[in-house]
Amino acid sequence: MGVLLLGLTLGLSARAADDAVAAQLRQVLERLTQLEQRNAELERQLRALQAPAAAASAAPGGWGTARVQQLEQRVDALTRSAEPVEEAPADGPTIGASVVAVGQRVNAGGSADGRDATRLGYRGDLTVELPAGAVGDAQATAFAHLRFGQGPGVALRPTHTSTVNSVGFETAAGPDDSFAILAQAWVQLEWTLDAGGFNDQKGRRVELTAGKMDLFGFFDQNAAAGDEATQFLNNAFVHNPLLDSGGDIGADAYGFAPGLRAGYFDTDGSWAWGASVGVFGAGAGANFSGSPGRPLVIGQFELAPLQINGEPRASYRLYAWSNGRTLGLDEQRQRHTGVGVSVDQRVGREWNLFGRWGRRLRGDGHFDRALTLGFEHGGRAWGRGHDAVGLALGRIGTDGAWRAATADGTLVGYAAGGSETLAELYYRWTLNEHIELSPDLQWIRRPGGDGRAPALRVFGLRASVGY
Repeated sequence: MGVLLLGLTLGLSARAADDAVAAQLRQVLERLTQLEQRNAELERQLRALQAPAAAASAAPGGWGTARVQQLEQRVDALTRSAEPVEEAPADGPTIGASVVAVGQRVNAGGSADGRDATRLGYRGDLTVELPAGAVGDAQATAFAHLRFGQGPGVALRPTHTSTVNSVGFETAAGPDDSFAILAQAWVQLEWTLDAGGFNDQKGRRVELTAGKMDLFGFFDQNAAAGDEATQFLNNAFVHNPLLDSGGDIGADAYGFAPGLRAGYFDTDGSWAWGASVGVFGAGAGANFSGSPGRPLVIGQFELAPLQINGEPRASYRLYAWSNGRTLGLDEQRQRHTGVGVSVDQRVGREWNLFGRWGRRLRGDGHFDRALTLGFEHGGRAWGRGHDAVGLALGRIGTDGAWRAATADGTLVGYAAGGSETLAELYYRWTLNEHIELSPDLQWIRRPGGDGRAPALRVFGLRASVGY
């Protein structure tokens, strides 16, 4: 009996255990079924989301394609920016070429023969600049400039302004000859200074330039009034009138001279500054036909506040000169000394103001002081962002020695006095990146200090092609 009860008890226990295991298995199966259903639902939703994107990506110009392209471009840009950038070696020449043609008509009262006159002329320039390797710790640069052209421009009655067409060029051989001259040929050495490796001081440098050159490429520069090929044509607005129109530069017939120039420049801070001095052949020394003694010596100090991008928003230049080979009113050798100021100032995005002042301190000539002011304004305001309009005004004061020499009216037919007043207006119309047209108007009152002379009026058109 006991054995029977023991067997019955064991059987019931096994039956209960089997029932418990079966219940657990059913729960697991139910959970698996729920998970499979949830997974199927998620896959269905994913396919529903992917279908429009795939269709848009497949369509031309679809947002998917555009987005992929944008992402690819962004990744490519980030990849490039992460790679070290190596500057390409400057081992090739930089070549520039331009041809500028000018046609002008002057009224009868302003021409040399008392009749309306019209003249055409052109000038071509070819420049080559190339690195010339290292010389010790300095980097050398070589520069050459060829110039050719025909046409001296319109002939004016006596004026303090040397020419109303600074583009005019004609070789001494005569109007039927048009061959090139070697205008400039110089070599420049540049030493970059540092502070022992702790700070990058590449903005501090020393320059030494030697050869035949254009003095105005290094002194009396002006961003708004310094290029007759694109800005003002009257010589009194292109350079300081005392140095150029007045003859104190003493250069050759084409405005060039052999010389030596040295300068120190610092552009590391928010203000850039520099100091330079130049010694140039003058008179017979400028065209290699005489001694280089008694040269033109000029020194300049310049200051420029810099923008965030490192470009100057203004330039202030103060300079002084002395030339022992200029000529006085009696055509005898005479030393001339003088001082000058050249300023250009950007205001906003479109305005570029300029001013020049000069005064001769020693020596005599037809005039001894000059003041020119003006501006260039970009054409963005009227939808022509690459165009510009320029206006300049000037006064050139007659020298006291010239007033005394002409007081009786017998020397030049009138008694000189007062100031020559001049104005110029141009519009630079940019056809494309290589071609420009510029109508130009000029007006001169009291030319040469002659109070009885009629006003001189010049209308011109300039066309330039440059590469």
